[in-house]
Amino acid sequence: MKVVLFCGGLGTRLGELTEDVPKPLVKIGYRPILWHLMKYYASYGHKDFILCLGYKADKIKDYFLNYNEFTSNDFTMLNGGRDIAVGRSDISDWNITFVDTGLRANIGQRLKAVKKYLEGEDVFLANYSDGLTDLHLPDLINFFNRSGKVASFLCVKPPHSFHVVALKKDNLIDSIEYVRDTNTLINGGFFVFKKEIFEYMRPGEELVVEPFQRLIHEEQLIGYPYPNWWCMDTFKEHQVLTDIYNEGNAPWEVWKTKTLESA
Repeated sequence: MKVVLFCGGLGTRLGELTEDVPKPLVKIGYRPILWHLMKYYASYGHKDFILCLGYKADKIKDYFLNYNEFTSNDFTMLNGGRDIAVGRSDISDWNITFVDTGLRANIGQRLKAVKKYLEGEDVFLANYSDGLTDLHLPDLINFFNRSGKVASFLCVKPPHSFHVVALKKDNLIDSIEYVRDTNTLINGGFFVFKKEIFEYMRPGEELVVEPFQRLIHEEQLIGYPYPNWWCMDTFKEHQVLTDIYNEGNAPWEVWKTKTLESA
């Protein structure tokens, strides 16, 4: 199953972290968030990627064209360093299609721009490329397939710490509570789509605005609630992800759990 990754945003809320690289290349540890996400999908057997590029597209192309396997894999130096043997490879069995989808294009435009690369795919996956999860991915896919609907996405709690306020008459405060303590859910960006999604899209439209409203009207859009999700939309959220990673047991690194189980 192919995976469409939206990699073209400016990432302005990350400040200086995106001055030299696009948001998907901002590092968590010694690998960019894009690598963590692709590694997640690949661990479940989905290794055919379509990257929708925009801002600093050349940086993402260069990263993979000059990919260094030694950064995240064990290796052995032979013959005084003249030869190097890598214990295992990260991306040797990945297929990656790089598509320039426009500097200012929205998500809907980027998805329509890669439609031709999805020919023959009845169902495909997609992602904003700024969030991670430890979700058992087959659960989401099976949930979607059983539904018979056109589209689905992961529904998660907002990562922010702001308060939700309810007002009574005369603007008196009725209640105030952390948004994470409410029943509010947001779009976590882990999508599953049938090819029919393109029938609901018009030129220039943002994916989750007009097309999703049409899906809602026809009861063709479903959500999959899940508690564990980490976003990297702000500098603070990047620091949270970095701290989790530095603790040595990042939950989204499901490939490590799979390696231990097969050992």
